[in-house]
Amino acid sequence: MNASLLDLYLDLLKKALSYSLWEEPGVPVDAFASRRHAPQRLFLRALTGVLGRLGYQLVKPVHYSAEQRETGQIWPMQADTMIGMRRLDNLRRCVETVLADNVPGDLIETGVWRGGASIFIKAVLEAHGSTGRRLFVADSFQGLPPPELERFPQDRGDKLHKFDFLAVSQEQVEENFRKYGLLDESVVFLKGWFKDTLPAAPIERLALIRLDGDMYSSTMDALGALYPKLSPGGFCIIDDYNLKTCREATVDYRREHGISATVQPIDGQGVFWRK
Repeated sequence: MNASLLDLYLDLLKKALSYSLWEEPGVPVDAFASRRHAPQRLFLRALTGVLGRLGYQLVKPVHYSAEQRETGQIWPMQADTMIGMRRLDNLRRCVETVLADNVPGDLIETGVWRGGASIFIKAVLEAHGSTGRRLFVADSFQGLPPPELERFPQDRGDKLHKFDFLAVSQEQVEENFRKYGLLDESVVFLKGWFKDTLPAAPIERLALIRLDGDMYSSTMDALGALYPKLSPGGFCIIDDYNLKTCREATVDYRREHGISATVQPIDGQGVFWRK
């Protein structure tokens, strides 16, 4: 693809995936009901149920700054990714470096939500005419797991498993790939908890791993199964390094395995390093 056309395509796709071309719609008041106390949840569900039967929806207007959009500080209603522009730009640079340097291996994202970041990876590969690499899309497709305190007490108090907003089905993610014309046999879905799917995944080598699991357990399970397969020169991207549990898991794994590569910040949320 012509360089200028490639840039135009990927820039437009990045804006579409992040819903940056449009004003963010209001947030339904019951979207994050799990954050509220039980009486409030019951009242909201009753109210929204009545309004829904009448064909109405109660929403709260939102106004996000350019900085919030750039750094992915929002949980958007319509976007196919919530990681923000800077992390998408970093993802493109990492994929393109892998291709330019011919780093061997496939690519994987663990924790994909609506699939936007994985779709962007696939788009970069396609735009550069790259063939022969698989893209693994790993997720439970039912949200985050409850804390397993017997294995990882570091996750004590984590409540992310209660957020239905984070649960997106595999069928919906496949449809999102399809609507951008990017679903083919090289996109491989790994459905289930990381501790079950990643160790048995049919992966020999990886050129890029992008971890978006939020929790200590999800981060540690993904690093333990995947990092040994990361080729020299490959990239490890940690999306949720700003979260204490994710950061602790990353620091612990790097220390336990003597990883000295410099951790580089992306946007105050995510980080990456090159092996």
